[in-house]
Amino acid sequence: MPSHVKSGRYHHGDLRRELEEAALALVAERGPRGFTMVETSRRAGVSVAAPYKHFADRDALLASLAARSFREQHRRFTAATAASEDPAERIAAFAAAYVRFAAEEAALFDVAFCADVDKSSHPELTEAGQALFDALMPITRRLAPSEEAAFDLLIRIAAAAHGLALLHRQNMFGTTPDTLAATEARSARTARDIVAGAMDRPTA
Repeated sequence: MPSHVKSGRYHHGDLRRELEEAALALVAERGPRGFTMVETSRRAGVSVAAPYKHFADRDALLASLAARSFREQHRRFTAATAASEDPAERIAAFAAAYVRFAAEEAALFDVAFCADVDKSSHPELTEAGQALFDALMPITRRLAPSEEAAFDLLIRIAAAAHGLALLHRQNMFGTTPDTLAATEARSARTARDIVAGAMDRPTA
């Protein structure tokens, strides 16, 4: 057994964090469903029974990571959108930050959107996702005539940013050092175009 396990390093919640980090490393290598709890415990350097002190099963571990992903997105997107008072520029900054998050935190991105965790069984995941939604909706609400239109606008911009983020990760835009910044700029421009189109659309 590794010396850090014997020394009690994992008291006061350290074990949970170590297991999450081990799982993220495995997600980066194999995808969000390509690992087992046994492999996670081995990667963390603990017994195969240790993970069950914090997580009932692999889905519970993935749900915890997905909630962490949404919280990190919330932190990044809130910081990005705070740079301007103009709602169109704020939502463009969100679109750019979305691309950067997917590039810099690929494992967390994949867990949030590809792990297929049952949200109804993990309320902490629903809460984290709702907090992210609640942070963004007030921005598009300033750009749309109704709550429904604001929701539609947010979904369209997020979908465009998501697609560009995936294309960037697949190296569809090249692999030069400035590719990420160029993709962020493209995502921001796309968001502005979507906003402009929505504002030009006649109301029913």
